[in-house]
Amino acid sequence: MKGRGAVRGVCAVLGAFLCGAVCYALARMPAFGGTGYEFSCGASSSARIVRTDVPVFYKLTHPVAGESTRFTGDVSEELLLAYRARVLFCEEADGVCSYYCYSPLLGEGILLNGVRVNLHIAAGKGQTAAGTPVIFGGW
Repeated sequence: MKGRGAVRGVCAVLGAFLCGAVCYALARMPAFGGTGYEFSCGASSSARIVRTDVPVFYKLTHPVAGESTRFTGDVSEELLLAYRARVLFCEEADGVCSYYCYSPLLGEGILLNGVRVNLHIAAGKGQTAAGTPVIFGGW
């Protein structure tokens, strides 16, 4: 009888560990699909840009301050709908329209122009970039 109790206890601990590992993995999943995934790493979100073809593995094993990716064509409307985002303000430069948004599905974000932004979408020239909290690196 004592042996069964110990086995049950070990199984309970292993089950709790597995549940925790799954929750951690889900919380660390990349925010976007797309190609050319980039992570902002370091003390500030623009301190170091890391490009990777395996964003799931990288984000599971490294602390990141932000992330972004690219899509072919203008998919800005689809991204706004998918993330239930509210556009806070826009900028246009050199044929690229940048939407600074807030999404209840993403993290806390950063303050820009006095509002909290956690989703940045830039569309133009046949592609779209999306980043959280904003797009860092080259566009």
